[in-house]
Amino acid sequence: MAGLGLIVVFLLTAILAPLVAPHNPIALGLGQQLRPPSLTYPLGTDELGRDMLSRLLWGARYTLLITLGAVGLAVVAGTGLGIYSGFRGGLSDTLIMRCMDVLLAMPGFLLAIAIIAALGVGMVNVIIAVGIHAIPAFARLVRGATLSVKQLEYVLAARALGAAEGGIMWRHVLPNVTPPLLVQTSLQLATAILTASGLSFLGLGPQPPTPEWGAMLSTGRTYITSNPQLATVPGVAILLVALGFNLLGDGLRDALDPRLRR
Repeated sequence: MAGLGLIVVFLLTAILAPLVAPHNPIALGLGQQLRPPSLTYPLGTDELGRDMLSRLLWGARYTLLITLGAVGLAVVAGTGLGIYSGFRGGLSDTLIMRCMDVLLAMPGFLLAIAIIAALGVGMVNVIIAVGIHAIPAFARLVRGATLSVKQLEYVLAARALGAAEGGIMWRHVLPNVTPPLLVQTSLQLATAILTASGLSFLGLGPQPPTPEWGAMLSTGRTYITSNPQLATVPGVAILLVALGFNLLGDGLRDALDPRLRR
């Protein structure tokens, strides 16, 4: 519940950013550069005089959009590949799993950098890079669950009645592999926000003046001694969101795994 509460707070922040942000997040403030926290600027201003609180609130929208988009891409692609691979077996299973093994053999962060180097920098390309990096985890998880489910009586009965394979996978297999998929999705969201923020920290994500947390952290490290809030505030925000998703994943695992119930 604590993890869910953190996630809800940040989601509401992202949705309501246009209404609650006190200033324009990209408006330059002449003569207001590197101001300390005050009533006008609760978190101070950055090197260009922009309000840090407004940029933090708007940054939640871009950071969570990248994270949710990347994991959504990985869930759809990984689930489809995993169910098809586990249900069909044979050559299809071998080819798909060997491709997943190749992706897993590559360091995830370097793989994302290589994809962005091929596609170019930008928010959409970060979503694609982080999503591709996460696909193997979902594919292998769903394949393992599918191998167990396809041997159960109701699947064998559907096959005996002449149901199409696509219908069996959609109506009978997918609902029964969803619980572990939900847990993996929540945990993968925590990994995705760290990866996406790391790419933005290196300048490969949304470009200035977009207020993205990783990019804000990269800029703020230059002023870590004189204006520490420029780096610590977006850093703490990333930490809390990752913590929220991890706590939520642990809670879902405890709730959905009957072996852990008392």
